[in-house]
Amino acid sequence: MVPGASIGRRVRHFQRYREITQLLVANGFGWFIAEIGLSDLLDYPRRWLKKSPPERVTLSTYERVRKVMEQLGPTFVKLGQLASVRRDLFPSALIDELSKLQDDVSPVAMDQVRIAVEAELGLPVDEIFDELDPMPVGAASIGQVHRGVLRTGEEVAVKVQRPDVERQIRVDLEILMDFALMAERHFDWAKHYALSDVVEEFRTTILRELDYQIEGRNADKLREIHKRDGNLKIPEIYWDLTTPKLLVMEYVGGLKLTNRDSMVEQGYDCRDVAEQAVNAILTELLLHGFFHADPHPGNLAVMPNGNLVMMDFGMVGKLSPDTRGYLASLVIALMRRDSEAILRTLYRMGVVPLNVDDGKLRHDVEALRDKYYDVSFHEISMAEATSDLFTVAYKHHIKIPSDLTLVGKTLLTLEGVLEHLAPDFRILDIAEPFGRRLLRERLNPKNVTRDTVRGAFDVFDFLIDLPRQARSIVQGLARGRVKVELDFGEFERIVRQITRISNRFTLSVMLLSLSIFLAGLMVASSLAKSPSQLWSFPFNDIVLGVGVVLGGFVMWSIFRSGKS
Repeated sequence: MVPGASIGRRVRHFQRYREITQLLVANGFGWFIAEIGLSDLLDYPRRWLKKSPPERVTLSTYERVRKVMEQLGPTFVKLGQLASVRRDLFPSALIDELSKLQDDVSPVAMDQVRIAVEAELGLPVDEIFDELDPMPVGAASIGQVHRGVLRTGEEVAVKVQRPDVERQIRVDLEILMDFALMAERHFDWAKHYALSDVVEEFRTTILRELDYQIEGRNADKLREIHKRDGNLKIPEIYWDLTTPKLLVMEYVGGLKLTNRDSMVEQGYDCRDVAEQAVNAILTELLLHGFFHADPHPGNLAVMPNGNLVMMDFGMVGKLSPDTRGYLASLVIALMRRDSEAILRTLYRMGVVPLNVDDGKLRHDVEALRDKYYDVSFHEISMAEATSDLFTVAYKHHIKIPSDLTLVGKTLLTLEGVLEHLAPDFRILDIAEPFGRRLLRERLNPKNVTRDTVRGAFDVFDFLIDLPRQARSIVQGLARGRVKVELDFGEFERIVRQITRISNRFTLSVMLLSLSIFLAGLMVASSLAKSPSQLWSFPFNDIVLGVGVVLGGFVMWSIFRSGKS
């Protein structure tokens, strides 16, 4: 049964639904419409849904997926671009096709740009700018950038959001969520990969890109990270002229890295520029956990003095301390060609499905190790190694956290920059010192102590929560909500083991409770104005004696069980 809210959205966005479904049918995906139940709602005959498209003989399935996304507009182009980094979720052939998606949009007319700027700032354009170039320096699916000069004389870049694009994107996001929920009800693969969660991740990402104030804060944070790096320029933001739909920043000239021939003609050292780019991204990524996630040549430029310029801060990645730790472990394991360490890290991350075939997973990870075992460290392609790791993840239904897949996408993009500027250069040429630094930090006694203490607290929290979890499982069993598969050949041994563990745990809790109770009595007595009569009895000795007996029994039971 389809939820009422979903039906309401379909009625509200009926015209857009028809546009999307007609394009899907025209490109040979009518079977999908039929399977998820939209054919009845939209009154499509089933024979029409199964009709083959004219281009079917020349275009592959994945090529048609890309074609549909390009035809459906900015939301779906963005979706495809974001999906192209999820090698853990989608086949490599589809990823390669989605990577070709480009924004193919016409610039917004200048009179509409002026209206948008005035609506955001509440003033006529001429009162703010001496000049505003009618020809955009760049146009994309969400916004476009114009060069301008403020009345105060500063040269600026003005990024203006396209009229009505936010409303259109929000409508498409609601429809996408409907499709994901319906797909999860009809396809096992969609349910396994929690397709609705993937759409929700995408929704969060694209809505953040729609808010230009967030992009401005991203620029400020990256500038703070690089404040001691005199070779990198990040434009200043004019906050008094910036709103969620308008971003005004310092205009920084320079030659974009897309123009390699011009760079060579003007005497730039392409290898040096490439090294600056890699150093900047790895510093953000590995040392700070906040990084520019779209460092393609169009977002990087070189100034006349040789300094690197970063632009477009709509897509950034953020890594939590735990995720940075996992990433460090994977980098170190890759450097050491240690397949066991890669496996341990994947299990620690909690991303390996319960039903995974451990033997096959180990075999594939070891095959990955063997592929790079005899290869010189400096010949390894970080992008290819990352892609190989994600391919193994896809094969075994391992869903890598989205922030780590963004790391993979960033490394792939960065290696593309290197291939463009300095084909003989590898990310690992610079990454090796970062890896050694991460290893030193990991083995620092202070960090080891911190991790050990945190691990001890995790164990303590687990023990405290164990009775509640056990009660929840028992209640689930009683209500028939938990499916249990038992090997009766092992059942008796398991019961004995559980009994021993629970007895020891109970005795330990009793001993801990007695200790806390005794400590409480001592504190209360010390705070009282007059000694309690309770202390005239040998209470300390009694409790201490009971504690010693119980503690001794716990130790004896542990020693005894070790022999059984």
